[in-house]
Amino acid sequence: MGAKTRKPEWIIRKEREKRASAAETVWLFGLHAVRDALLNPRREKLRLVVTPNAQDRLADAISAAGIEPEVADPRRFAAPLDPGSVHQGAALEVRPLAWGSLEEVCVPGTQAPRLLLLDRVSDPHNVGAILRSAEVLGARAVIATRHHAAPETGALAKAASGALERQPYIRVRNLSDAILVLQKMGYLVLGLDGDAPMTIEAALEGRGDQPVALVLGAEGPGLRPRTRETVDHLVRIEAAGGFGSLNVSNAAAISLYASRRAGGRG
Repeated sequence: MGAKTRKPEWIIRKEREKRASAAETVWLFGLHAVRDALLNPRREKLRLVVTPNAQDRLADAISAAGIEPEVADPRRFAAPLDPGSVHQGAALEVRPLAWGSLEEVCVPGTQAPRLLLLDRVSDPHNVGAILRSAEVLGARAVIATRHHAAPETGALAKAASGALERQPYIRVRNLSDAILVLQKMGYLVLGLDGDAPMTIEAALEGRGDQPVALVLGAEGPGLRPRTRETVDHLVRIEAAGGFGSLNVSNAAAISLYASRRAGGRG
């Protein structure tokens, strides 16, 4: 018999990533985050640890999920959480949510969806707040990279206050490649930059019914050079004064609202 043909390196890497992803679990904590996850039929729930008080407060959600909780002494809480985690007596081990591919989730259809893309936004509290704004303001999805971005964690879920269970949070390998895919799908991609000559409203004048993706960079460094080169336009949020800057989560909410207003859905 001849020598066995070796698989290409990219296939081996993809298979390894798939196995690692299948084995990955996340511990969610806090009454609100745990309740929303228990009530989410899309969530694969593995292990629930609660104190007697939390069990009483989550009784309806526990019953709906059909999971048998482990009741723990508040002084010896069994879940493997960071010591500083404010768990309120409830922790749930889950699989990360599988929303589907970028193309599946972001297909425009008959509407003109809005997307938020995050370029190296790694603080889970910022990403959690962005997910909340995205849910309230009707974004189709929040998109970030698999590396150098906040992963799905208990801290992010707690900051998102339930939005992580309802708002698609898609992780891609390369943000610039994702932007090119979205452009081919008909999206107008706008990168937020405080020094840009054009406002969001000006960029969307006469184009508000087009699918729009808004790209926000990390506080401080902002958008990476490759991202700046790939977007269709650099835009700014129109400010009343000539100085000051916004937290990235606030900028995400305001830019998303402005893009919806420009599309006549405000």
